[in-house]
Amino acid sequence: MELHHVLNRGVEKRNIFMNSADYARFVHDLYEFNDPAPAPEYSRRDNVGFTKSHTREPIVDIHGWTLMRNHYHLVLSERVEGGLSFFCRKLNVGYANYFNEKYERSGSLFQGRTKKILIESDAHFLYILHYVHLNPLDYLEGAGAWRHGQIENYERALAHLSSYKWSSYSDYCGRKNFPSVIQTDLFADVFGNYEQTLGRYLKGMRDGKSKRTLDIEGLKFDDWQ
Repeated sequence: MELHHVLNRGVEKRNIFMNSADYARFVHDLYEFNDPAPAPEYSRRDNVGFTKSHTREPIVDIHGWTLMRNHYHLVLSERVEGGLSFFCRKLNVGYANYFNEKYERSGSLFQGRTKKILIESDAHFLYILHYVHLNPLDYLEGAGAWRHGQIENYERALAHLSSYKWSSYSDYCGRKNFPSVIQTDLFADVFGNYEQTLGRYLKGMRDGKSKRTLDIEGLKFDDWQ
């Protein structure tokens, strides 16, 4: 199995989520488009639910995700050959169609081709889920230095991550958020109690003991804000 960190952001770094309904729509699309069947018709309706109109055959496993105002992060593996590219294409096109209709705009919504970074080393594997889940700390006042391996109040940081709805962190902590979207087995087998694991990592960051792996395959993750 090959694991990939997948990410894209709005063209010119513009916001791609304007309100909670947009975030919810994208989470719905993570579920709905993870299937070889043609994507259902999109609409501007703000209330979305997970439909089960046929027997689902996922084309990727979603191991982790976080949505930020102008970008998203996913951790994916293929279930079928070509599933990764097919899923990303359906996801980007489907969400862009919804967004453009809702906000009466036209043209590209995303910056370009979706970045797909292969997780090749053990260090990268052990860090990537933490990195994806830590992104919402950008919205916590005084916590932005996490990107430089620094945190002052790790308990406050954990509380903020627990309150942030638009990621897979809560599902990894045993609090059902969007369990239909996520497959937690891969990392759960490695980390065990994930909330405690991430808490120890943040505490180590506060004490200057946790290592980060931000520059991988030529991509500076610090730029994805």
